[in-house]
Amino acid sequence: MARSLRKKQSAGSIAFTVVNSTLLILIALACLLPFVNVIASSFASTQEVVAKKFILFPTTFSLDAYRYILSTPTIFKSLAVSIGVTLIGTVVSMALTALMAYGLSRKYLYGRNAINFIVVFSMLFSGGMIPTFLVVKSLGLIDSYWSLVLPVAINAFNLIIMRNFFQALPDSLEESAKMDGCNDFGVFFKIMLPLALPSIATISLFYGVAYWNTYMNAILYITDSAKWPIQVLLRQIVIVSSGMQAESTSVDVVPPAQTIKMAVIVIATVPMLVAYPFVQKHFVKGALLGSVKG
Repeated sequence: MARSLRKKQSAGSIAFTVVNSTLLILIALACLLPFVNVIASSFASTQEVVAKKFILFPTTFSLDAYRYILSTPTIFKSLAVSIGVTLIGTVVSMALTALMAYGLSRKYLYGRNAINFIVVFSMLFSGGMIPTFLVVKSLGLIDSYWSLVLPVAINAFNLIIMRNFFQALPDSLEESAKMDGCNDFGVFFKIMLPLALPSIATISLFYGVAYWNTYMNAILYITDSAKWPIQVLLRQIVIVSSGMQAESTSVDVVPPAQTIKMAVIVIATVPMLVAYPFVQKHFVKGALLGSVKG
């Protein structure tokens, strides 16, 4: 009886594994195929892209789209802007988030509960687009790269994750460090930050992706086309290639430009794909460490 039950359980387990694996493979293909189509279309000829709605492998291999994009300094300027904003913004955001999260994790901080309430409240309600624009304008940040960083320097969700991580660390670590002569900054930089590296790597990825995909803030605050990040330039190329009226400062793309549009998408996506493997090993661990306590 026990042997037959084990056989039935084994058969059920095998069936579950097969069905589960099949579903995961189908979901993975559904996510992967559109990106494969974008890459293949970027290397296909314009005639093939127009004739076929979906391409997995181009019959006529062409680099015309990439030659066109790389022949103008516009794409390099936009890439440099996006890279600079992403690097500087991520560093600034992580510094502010880590410092504020550590402070809010200390139970002896005066007004800690009120500040935590304000942080959570900001996740549900925001000032709105027009008030935020007026604040940015009053600070003299219009047409400045800092307008892409400072208004979104601290994300409330990321702050709460880091705060919960610091709260999960035992208080004895801080007490021991202070007994050895460390002040609050010494405890933070020498004890807490090294222990928070998985969480820092994960949240840095969150911030980096957000800054790299900066679009709305650039549309609102950047008026000089030379300061456009890559996502805004991509929008201009899409508008022009679709035959719609675009701004006079947009990139001069000769329609039909479907292959050019696909090539720009690939160029805009590759940097994040290159950066992701370096933080992938910390991703799950860092996200879960901050969710142990609330």
